[in-house]
Amino acid sequence: MIYKNYKILLIAVVSVLFGSWIKKNGTTTADIVYLRKVYASGNTALWPKPDLHSSVDTLLFKDIGPLPKVPDPSYNPYSVEKAKLGKMLFFDPRLSVSGQIACASCHNPELAWTDNSTRSFGHNRQTGKRNAMTILNSGYAKELFWDGRATSLEDQVRFPIQDPLEMNQDIHLAVNTIQNIKGYQPYFIKAFGDTLVTQQRIQYAVATFERTVNSYKSRFDKFVLGDANQYTDEEVLGLHLFRTKARCINCHNTPYFSDNQYHNDGQTLFGTENEDFGRYHVTQQMEDLGKMRTPTLREVSRTGPWMHHGHFPSLLDVVEFYNLGNPAPIQKKYLGIGRDSLIPNTSPIHQKLYLNKTEIKALIAFMQTLKSSKGRTLLPELPN
Repeated sequence: MIYKNYKILLIAVVSVLFGSWIKKNGTTTADIVYLRKVYASGNTALWPKPDLHSSVDTLLFKDIGPLPKVPDPSYNPYSVEKAKLGKMLFFDPRLSVSGQIACASCHNPELAWTDNSTRSFGHNRQTGKRNAMTILNSGYAKELFWDGRATSLEDQVRFPIQDPLEMNQDIHLAVNTIQNIKGYQPYFIKAFGDTLVTQQRIQYAVATFERTVNSYKSRFDKFVLGDANQYTDEEVLGLHLFRTKARCINCHNTPYFSDNQYHNDGQTLFGTENEDFGRYHVTQQMEDLGKMRTPTLREVSRTGPWMHHGHFPSLLDVVEFYNLGNPAPIQKKYLGIGRDSLIPNTSPIHQKLYLNKTEIKALIAFMQTLKSSKGRTLLPELPN
């Protein structure tokens, strides 16, 4: 046992030193053979040390890996009946004032549970202010929306119903609408024990369904669980760069590929018509100026266009932006009384990466391995 522990420790030390050498000197075929072996070992202790910024709490840091089981809150435990009811409500446009917009309008299962639009159309074809995030794997999120204004999936459900740019419906009228649809009664009985329709029950049912919308096992998952043949040499390099030189791991960590925290990545667009102070609008704290919640990178190749404003049409655009150190030009003509104090500061995590074309290509190739099978979502028959 002592020998075995010593051997593991020795390999781990070599991994750290080897990772540092690669960062300085580039990779060779022999390097890739080594990296393939350790990353597909099934033991994260053997992986090279990640390149973490000093602001990252190493005690809370959790590395990437396969997703665990989705956690269900004790106040809203899972049931098949509740998830079935939630699915119907998710696809039901009668929750909107026009009777034409459902949750699924912006979160289409055929489009990785987003809409692949820069910004979604809502009530009266109004355009939303931000890109619609995918609900895939949202059960792993601690807070919801780009600015984290919803504290849970249950809490999140009420926002789009009431938003004048989205479903534009008074939440109480939405409840009454569902209450008056007799076809819903047997489903509420099965899910909650009686026919009573309440705002909370609608929220709980939809949230229960959303926790079932998860990725299948990706090539990344299969690779790190021991199937070394899942990856090409380029993808192995991309994985290593993700955790080291490209420094993506600083924000996109944990098996969810998000730290569930907020960062200013230089996309506040200060002084433009698309200016967005993000988290600051929720907390009113100056330190949150321009910060957005870190999105998951699972399924990222299917969820474009990217960033909270949807202005980046390709993953290459995203990587090139980070490679340049997230430049954030300030429109000085918009400065004035009270405005100069609102100039946001890009997170110190974001610095120039100096990735070459080969490395950029490898990094994108790795991110594309985070997608899984689309599967098939059967649309529910809505009650009358």
